[in-house]
Amino acid sequence: MQLVSRSLFLKRSFQFGGSLMLSQIPFSSAFGRSDATDLLQRMVNANDERVNVMLISSKVNYGRGIGKELACIASAYVTATSRYFHRRELITVMEQILDILKNSQSEDGTLNFGNLESPPDTGFLLEPATAAANILLKDGSDDVKGINAALKSFIQKASEGLITGGVHTPNHRWVVCAALAKINKLYPDERMVNRIDEWLAEGIFMDADGHYPERSQNYAVVENNSLITLARMLGKKELLDPVRRNLRLTYYYMEPNGDLVVNDSRRQDQWTSKRMVAFYMHYRFMAIHDGHPTYSGIAQLIETFDDFDKEVVKQGLIHFLDEPILQQELPSPEKPEIIFEKLFSTSSLLRIRRNNITSTLFGGADLPLVIASGRSCSPNIFSYRKGDAILKYLRLSTNFFSTGYFYSNGLKKTGTGYVLHSKLDVPYYQPLPKHLRKKDGDYTLAPSIDDRFWNKMDFKNRPVSNVKTLTTVLTLHEKDGLNELIFDINGPKGVLVTIELCFNSGGELSGSFQRIGDNMFLETGNGSYRFGNDNIQFGPGLNEHQNLRELEGERYATHFGSLRTDGMHVYITGKTPFQHRLQFM
Repeated sequence: MQLVSRSLFLKRSFQFGGSLMLSQIPFSSAFGRSDATDLLQRMVNANDERVNVMLISSKVNYGRGIGKELACIASAYVTATSRYFHRRELITVMEQILDILKNSQSEDGTLNFGNLESPPDTGFLLEPATAAANILLKDGSDDVKGINAALKSFIQKASEGLITGGVHTPNHRWVVCAALAKINKLYPDERMVNRIDEWLAEGIFMDADGHYPERSQNYAVVENNSLITLARMLGKKELLDPVRRNLRLTYYYMEPNGDLVVNDSRRQDQWTSKRMVAFYMHYRFMAIHDGHPTYSGIAQLIETFDDFDKEVVKQGLIHFLDEPILQQELPSPEKPEIIFEKLFSTSSLLRIRRNNITSTLFGGADLPLVIASGRSCSPNIFSYRKGDAILKYLRLSTNFFSTGYFYSNGLKKTGTGYVLHSKLDVPYYQPLPKHLRKKDGDYTLAPSIDDRFWNKMDFKNRPVSNVKTLTTVLTLHEKDGLNELIFDINGPKGVLVTIELCFNSGGELSGSFQRIGDNMFLETGNGSYRFGNDNIQFGPGLNEHQNLRELEGERYATHFGSLRTDGMHVYITGKTPFQHRLQFM
């Protein structure tokens, strides 16, 4: 009889990958109570391995990560069950790290680990450094007294830069505040509390769905962590309310394997990915603090993910030592939903889950489209997952005056489904009225009315004519995991339409394809994408052209930019008037 590890068993059961489904047995008996003592010792052992690597290599990280290295060494030094407990060589390494930190400080106490003399980057580094200071102060051994004095000197000087320094982005405010709160707890100074209150007085924005202003999974981790720290350090329990709201939202953004949806992010992670394990400490803290059974169930689910050991166990010891509440047992867990349909209206994002089948529809890019950090501009309007078979995204593009990818004007729920829509008007321009004409031709540099390009033509004051219009309506109908997308695109006859599908690399495609280089054109009937034991059927195909130039549109093409990603690319193509029904099942 083949034995299966507990974590693999739980992962398979929760994802409905095997014959035994979690819904067939009580949730509490499947997950049990998390053994906090065992988890803590696993963290100790993993931390020891990190220390061992540092000692063998004799190299110290020179960058923002140096704070985590200091915390790693300090955690091993103070932990009685660590094989490095009170080992003298760790004192030497900590002294080396502190020498680097003190020699790297500018006159105002900030560091160049990230941006130049940056208060927020210094705040990011101080988060683990203050945790190290906290646990070392509690140790009490004579050998650590010199480290404590050096740490105090470094941290207090750094605090001066945070008390007076500025920030760049919304989350930076709370990073700086959290660092000041932790410093104030170690070395009280009323100026730090006053500065925190000054930032907090600006208000913490959260929309009705639970997004912070950057709508970023990457920075939601930062903001949740900072607000939990402020609530702990200053007794401001009201700051846990936005954390609760964000954690409620985050679960519905989670794919069955722990990936997080990032379509609506306004930061760089809209082009990358984020994992649910990054939120583990927040779910664990709030589960214990609130006695919350669903948060407890989510925390225990995260423990089954493949990257839990690497991302949490390997790096979590300092958090458990710095905040002892994390060492408590989780409350009895409650199974989180695995069948739901949630529309997040503030960012026009729809999430549908039917056990291990998920669908995402997105129509909330920030319009007019501006390519910049802080703006949502992902063209990924649909994605579909069926176990390990993953359609990363569907995009829609036309060659209508190089307007490129389709971006919807929101997402609407109808009686039978969900609708994305846009109407593009592209004019031609007439001569300027006589009273606005200039002999030297020096007109205002401004964008065209359709926002495609800029020029010195004073577009807004020109009469227009010959206006061409393209309307796009995309309707989604979903039932029990089967998705049907109905495309209806109308405008001048013969506009090229391209539906772009990108599947995860490593799978197998089969069907009636025409292959051109790395691109597959589905000509007719259904195609199939298989990954492992899971399979996505999609189609029918249509292949009326093979033009894939400048799908991104003029904004990117003028700088030779491309949004093409790694993956297996399949195309379905036609011409206006274009009506097509495309199913995924």
